[in-house]
Amino acid sequence: MIRVEVAFARPDKQEIIALDVEEGTSAVEAVKQSGIVDLFPEIDPDSNNMGIFGKAIKAPSTHELRDGDRVEIYRPLKIDPKQARLNRAKKKA
Repeated sequence: MIRVEVAFARPDKQEIIALDVEEGTSAVEAVKQSGIVDLFPEIDPDSNNMGIFGKAIKAPSTHELRDGDRVEIYRPLKIDPKQARLNRAKKKA
């Protein structure tokens, strides 16, 4: 067994859940086992982007976790980052 954490944050609420999983467990499996979806129903473990300590995972369903990893579930972007920068630049001008 290895110890991992699953984290998700909204502007109004954040949660980090620690759990023990079998070696070879994927990031998606850990999210499902953590029960975090019960706290945040908007999470879809099969489609949300994920990362480990801020570094994006390309294939969360096959990424095997290591002891001490923190799986972070990312919310979808509301606006393209390039467009957000452009909007801020226009505001300053």
